[in-house]
Amino acid sequence: MGIFSGLKSKDKAAFPWIELTSIEELNAAFESSTSRTVVLFKHSTRCSISSMAKARFENNWNSDIENCDLYYLDLIANRNISNEIAEITGVEHQSPQAIVLKNKQVIYEATHSSIDAKEIEELIKA
Repeated sequence: MGIFSGLKSKDKAAFPWIELTSIEELNAAFESSTSRTVVLFKHSTRCSISSMAKARFENNWNSDIENCDLYYLDLIANRNISNEIAEITGVEHQSPQAIVLKNKQVIYEATHSSIDAKEIEELIKA
């Protein structure tokens, strides 16, 4: 039994990520922010800090939040989409990074250990 064996984490397959793989999907997400809150999570699959931030976000997220869409972007495979996010939001690229949109406006952005699932949830409920 290892030091971390007692730690429980949520089933990753069950997390409701919507993977962003095209500019068209990004544009559709941006448009949908007029009726639903959109969370964009930019993740580098080669970075341990990014992996820790993503795991922390997933473990702290309340699965009962319904009026939002959670988008996941693999930065290594889709850097062009990350560049487009920076272009349309005006938020400089970072990794890991969370950006929250409502009515096509950025209402939250954070990077690294500052990404806070509970703070995002409160914004969605407001």
